[in-house]
Amino acid sequence: MLEQQIDYPTRLKTSAMIMKLFQIILVVLVLLINLAIAFPSWAERALSLTSNPNYFEVGQKVIWLYKPRTDSSDVQRIPAEVIKLSSKQVQIKVYKHNKEFVNRWVNSNKLENSQKIKE
Repeated sequence: MLEQQIDYPTRLKTSAMIMKLFQIILVVLVLLINLAIAFPSWAERALSLTSNPNYFEVGQKVIWLYKPRTDSSDVQRIPAEVIKLSSKQVQIKVYKHNKEFVNRWVNSNKLENSQKIKE
């Protein structure tokens, strides 16, 4: 009888530990399944020049559609070169007349591939 009283609490402890372990494994399994399903939606598709004409690469020659004032309808077409890319803007190098250059951050919708113009 004494053995049963000692054995009973250890059975409870082991069964409680098994339940805790089962819960942890279940949570980890659900998280891994969720990550496996959600991960492909995080990946960005590789853009190419043929599928997206507004895709730019570093070193690419572009035309900057520059407006001196926001309320102006006059658009100046300035040749430039892509220097850096970010998710929202593109840094371009604009050459001046005296062979110097200036770097500017511009929206990608204000740029045009120089290949478009040649065609």
